[in-house]
Amino acid sequence: MPGELDIKIRLPYFSDQEKIKKLNCKTKFMTPIKFGTDGWRAIIADGFTFENLNIVSQAAASWILDEKITKNGVVIGYDARFLSREFAEHAASVFAECGLPVRISDSIVATPVISWAAKHYDATGIVITASHNPPVYNGFKIKAPFGGSASPEQIDGVEEKLQKIKSPLVVRPFNNLKKLGLIREMDFAEGYLNVIRKRIDIDSINDSGLKIGHDPMHGSGSGLLKRLLGDRVKEIHANRDPLFGGKAPEPMEQNMTDLSAFVIKNGCSLGIANDGDADRIGIVDENGAFVSSHMILSLLAKYLVHEKGLSGTIIKTFSTTDMLNKQAKAYGLPLETTPIGFKYVAEKIIKGDVLVGGEESGGVSAKGHLPERDGIYIGLLITEMIVKSGTSLSSLVQELFDEFGNHEYYRRDVQTDDAKKQGMIRFCNDKKLTEIAGKKVIGWDMTDGIKHTLEDGSWLLVRQSGTEPVLRIYAEATDRKLAENLVNGTIKLLNEPEILL
Repeated sequence: MPGELDIKIRLPYFSDQEKIKKLNCKTKFMTPIKFGTDGWRAIIADGFTFENLNIVSQAAASWILDEKITKNGVVIGYDARFLSREFAEHAASVFAECGLPVRISDSIVATPVISWAAKHYDATGIVITASHNPPVYNGFKIKAPFGGSASPEQIDGVEEKLQKIKSPLVVRPFNNLKKLGLIREMDFAEGYLNVIRKRIDIDSINDSGLKIGHDPMHGSGSGLLKRLLGDRVKEIHANRDPLFGGKAPEPMEQNMTDLSAFVIKNGCSLGIANDGDADRIGIVDENGAFVSSHMILSLLAKYLVHEKGLSGTIIKTFSTTDMLNKQAKAYGLPLETTPIGFKYVAEKIIKGDVLVGGEESGGVSAKGHLPERDGIYIGLLITEMIVKSGTSLSSLVQELFDEFGNHEYYRRDVQTDDAKKQGMIRFCNDKKLTEIAGKKVIGWDMTDGIKHTLEDGSWLLVRQSGTEPVLRIYAEATDRKLAENLVNGTIKLLNEPEILL
């Protein structure tokens, strides 16, 4: 909260907690706490401080208790980022002081593991992670007891409680609360892996002889595939590095060049990359070529319908490929489009019968698993698909293109000043962008950002990030070069005087 508060702050994040005395001090809460598309994220030591985390944890605890979300408290996990364990301990202490049962992971853990644990224990999941964001960020994700992202209405409930919290709560040291039995440390990962063993044909993958390249991007997915498949998995970037090798741990094409080279060098049948908390996925084929999340969703839709005999609604977010529209029509399945953010997909999964659901940024869910994106499970499901098909991943992708036509996708995230960013959004909202790369705009859709439909069926989307100070620009066309031209041509407009008017 803005303003100055006289409070007593405990410092629970040093190793010798019990020896630290309470300090009387003054602190200012200058950075507003605002939840984005998937939780609250902020820069460490700026917005993401122990004091602000304390306030957010209080709000979440109040929401759980007042709304009777669950009687079983919280399960807490944390990623490989700077101070994530210490932040998790402090959040655990706040929840315990608020009277909630607390289970916390005994080690770094992937977000899908906590989603599974939330469902298994009928508890609310809390993950200290900034997912795919740059290393300077950390964050706070909320998972509902059904095992998926908290719904928009549930997040609204937490934010409402947030407005009523006036100061941090003084808490006893983490180790003291643990000794009292108010906090329990647990290994969640093995229970999650046992579920995966039941849902994926691990024996067939092992018997196939194929090798998998895995890039956890220095994050919390490290070692999970190897625990399931042993030496069949060849890892790269598996060591913990809070700086993530100097870049954001996001499995986008430009961040996967090392994995592509690694797959070719080691003769792997595919390469799987996961983001910092392993709920997102990126894939390269046996030739090191990037396979987008759009194609992953399309491949899974075909596999689940044709090979597993499943059906259900196909759910896609606003920035996801139109190939899914064609597949839904061909398979006789309903299709729904949501705003961007997996919480909207999760809500549809909880309320209905969903075959696959996902978004272009690597969040994918498939029927028969959690109502949640899970980069570990989806990577294994794609691997199973390759084994069952008896052909290569590149061939499976080509089969989709042969049947439904080429769908090439391109995206750029542009860091720019606020005046240009807001000017571009205003320009697009006013429908002033009427021609892009020589193609006329024939339609506009404002579901989430501004999507421009072009005369040849291609489209371009301009949207502000919900969690980062960037402008996201996406395009899909039948030709990769055209998709690039659509995006790059729009970016050039940022320097035009009319954007600042």
